[in-house]
This record gives sequence, structure tokens and C-alpha cells, in this order.
Amino acid sequence: MTVALVLHRANGASVSTAFRRAPFGKDDPFARHREIAWEGPGAMIAGRTSFIGELEVASYPHIETIVVVEGELTLTAAGETPLVVGPQAGAVIGCGTAVRIRAGSRVRFVFCAAACEKPTQRGVFPLHADANFKPTGTLPAEVLLGPVPECRSDKVFTEDAAQYLAGTWDSTPYHRIVRAHRMNEFMHLLAGSVRFAAPDGSVLSAGAGDAVFVPQGAPIGWESSDRVAKFYVCQTVPA
Repeated sequence: MTVALVLHRANGASVSTAFRRAPFGKDDPFARHREIAWEGPGAMIAGRTSFIGELEVASYPHIETIVVVEGELTLTAAGETPLVVGPQAGAVIGCGTAVRIRAGSRVRFVFCAAACEKPTQRGVFPLHADANFKPTGTLPAEVLLGPVPECRSDKVFTEDAAQYLAGTWDSTPYHRIVRAHRMNEFMHLLAGSVRFAAPDGSVLSAGAGDAVFVPQGAPIGWESSDRVAKFYVCQTVPA
């Protein structure tokens, strides 16, 4: 099983992840530009896109979290002030949202999207690195190989129909055993670094500006030695 997929390296290094050019459904506004690294249960995908131009979308066909890694992307929901998303910033576009998407010059972004048959959250929701963090649950002692971390989260988007959550999260350092990941999770690291351990003892390192996707059920460990902050998308798929 794939443990973790690297979607982007901040230093510009190439990644070993295999991408395929394909749309996400018949109405995908980025159909000609999308590169998918992972697609799985729960109708979720993750990957990267390079785009220039303007799109007018009457009803966005799915939920999509976008994190820009190069250039600027302007997202304008109907009746709302334009949101300019630059490097290391992000936004969530709710399914069913009327939105104009514009990139005056080439923009590159990583994404995590999911289908949603009965959307309830329409609009464009910015992700904030300087988030309004609130304490959240931590990990059980039996999976930790050291002190219990202090974790905080700023959840900005929830769509129950798709089990899709997005926001910003941070934590003090911790070391966790290799175990099956409990959800599909997209991560774009904002600060700190993480060493993801595989059952065979190999380690994947990721740092600030890198983007990673971990499928639900993948056996993976976590080790950090400084504060880690990240944009996240989580989705739990029923067994």
C-alpha cells in the first residue's frame, strides 16, 4: 500500500509520485489542466494543477481545497469580494458555488477535491496561516513514543455529506508509532518538518512548503522535533 504521496516540494525538486492527466468528472472546470496523483474511495482526489486564464463557473461541481505554490489565483464568489490566493495560501471552494477563477499569469497549485451529492456549504473559504487556533484533541498515550503533544486547530470548512473537513492545524513536537492512518488526509506544511515512517523502516521527510497526501488505512508513523503547522483536508471513508 502507498504510505504517502508527495505532491510538491518547496525547493522545486522533482517528486517520484506518478501523476495522470484526467478530469474529475464531466464538468470539471480544470479538466484540461488537472494532474491526479491519487483517487480513491469517497470520490476524493489529490494532485496538482498548472493554469493560466479565466473561468466562469455557474455551479462548482465538487468541493475543492486549493493551495497555491507559485503565482496568484483570484477567486470571486457571486456577490463577494475577490479573494487573491498567493504562494503558501489556500482556499476551499464549496460544491455548488458560483465562482469566477482568474490567473493573469501562470499559477501552480496543489489540490484535494471530493464529490458531494447534497452540498450545504457554498462559497469561497480562505485558509489562514495565522489561524484562529483553538485547542483540540490530542493522541492517546498508547500510540505515542514520547510526551503527549498540544494540538490546535482552526476548522474553516465542514461538509458532512462528503465527510470533508478543511482548515489549519498545529502541534508541539511528538513521535507516534506506525499505525493505519484513520482518514484520507491532504497536508500542506506551513512550518516545521515531519518524518513519516513506513513499516519497512524507510522514512519520508517533509518540510515547510511541501505538500503530501496520506490515504486512509496507509500504515504510517509521525516524528517531529519542532512545532508543525499545516493546512489540512480530512475525509473519513466508511469501511
